[in-house]
Amino acid sequence: MSHIEPEAKIFACSQSVYLAEQIAKHYGTELGKVTFSTYSDGEFQPSFEESIRGLRVFLVCSTFPSADNLMELLLMIDAAKRASARHITAVIPYFGWARQDRKDKPRVPIGAKLVAKLLESAGATRIMTMDLHADQIQGFFEKPVDHLFASTIFLPYVRSLNLENLTIASPDMGGSKRAYAYSKFLESDVVICYKQRKQANVIDTMELIGDVRGRNVILVDDMIDTGGTLAKAADMMMERGALSVRAICTHAILSGGAYEKIENSQIQELIVTDSIPLKRESAKIKVVSCAPLFAEVMHMVQNNNSISGKFIV
Repeated sequence: MSHIEPEAKIFACSQSVYLAEQIAKHYGTELGKVTFSTYSDGEFQPSFEESIRGLRVFLVCSTFPSADNLMELLLMIDAAKRASARHITAVIPYFGWARQDRKDKPRVPIGAKLVAKLLESAGATRIMTMDLHADQIQGFFEKPVDHLFASTIFLPYVRSLNLENLTIASPDMGGSKRAYAYSKFLESDVVICYKQRKQANVIDTMELIGDVRGRNVILVDDMIDTGGTLAKAADMMMERGALSVRAICTHAILSGGAYEKIENSQIQELIVTDSIPLKRESAKIKVVSCAPLFAEVMHMVQNNNSISGKFIV
């Protein structure tokens, strides 16, 4: 008797509905129905409005702040478990709290580890995410983790620009591995910014390791929060003789005055994915959808096919 995989259904948390709809469209199905009841004090309760007994359930939810997004996902996982779903895959395009991946000073939590335990305790049987802030976060889980790379969708766009004298840059030492991976695939030079912070989101000093004179530079990072690092790096590179500076950032957090910093900086174009919905449009921001990538990998997971071909860099 041949083994038949359970049917799959896709559901979304309230702040990730648009992305989930696009994923479902590329997957070839409709987004499942789920409702949220909200009490007057702000407490909420999700409810699946269709049977998921014995099915594979994909729950799409980027866990960017506020913590309500994470709480929604945890409640949906618990609801799916109690509704007898056979497999529960938490599809987390942006894995929030990932910057807390270690104890960088005394008496602080390891938030990413805590989130991993919460997801597993709620009942997630598989995690699917993209461009984790730190690769080692995969090791915080005892369940399978499909860690996708946004380079799969960014690299074709970069090639379409047909830039000459291309140089890939990392805005900090921690992103040097990512920058070297991009440069190897694009056969380009690499430069690295060395920065020191006074405190979170506040840069004290920044220096450039490498030469950008006469080069078209593309900064590569996993996320952009306040935009201070990228704006400062771009301005410095233009002062050092770069022809142009673009930036690729997977997750567009864009908090505080980030939009103004980007618009007033020397960055010619900021290319991001839709893992986090933009708060507003900007002439400098180009969005490349990650929905086709997630839909394709979800098909592969559903059919028990290898996903290694999706890892370009």
